[in-house]
Amino acid sequence: MADLNHVAIIGRLTRDAELKYTAGGQAVCKFSIAVNRRRKVGEQWADEANFFDIVLWGKQGESLNQYLVKGKQIGVDGELRQDRWEQDGQNRSKVEIVAANIQLLGGTGGPGGNSSPAPYPERRNEGSGQERSVRDVPPGDDGFADDIPF
Repeated sequence: MADLNHVAIIGRLTRDAELKYTAGGQAVCKFSIAVNRRRKVGEQWADEANFFDIVLWGKQGESLNQYLVKGKQIGVDGELRQDRWEQDGQNRSKVEIVAANIQLLGGTGGPGGNSSPAPYPERRNEGSGQERSVRDVPPGDDGFADDIPF
């Protein structure tokens, strides 16, 4: 059987993402998320936060960097990578999640800070040159003329 290294996780950013570039010009976007876990300790429930460092490479990191702000809820799909080095004669290591895909989910989580998009996209009313929101269409009206022959 083959080995498997896959992570899917949902959490909130603990700080704004940092975008840097390698000497070769490759974009590297780094950030951390907190994932809350609720567990029972004795007769009471306790909340426990776990923190994970995420690395997002390339164009996806460049384009998402501006949206990856503290408090934003995201979904991350990727794999675990362990970095090892020596510092002051001591062996060190760190495990990070290297993201393959990021999904922007909720708002910022702050008071009144829901920055999620409107639930219905804008749609063009063909032929009129006007834009019209789906929210402006009365209930039961799909916005199409009734004289469509099929």
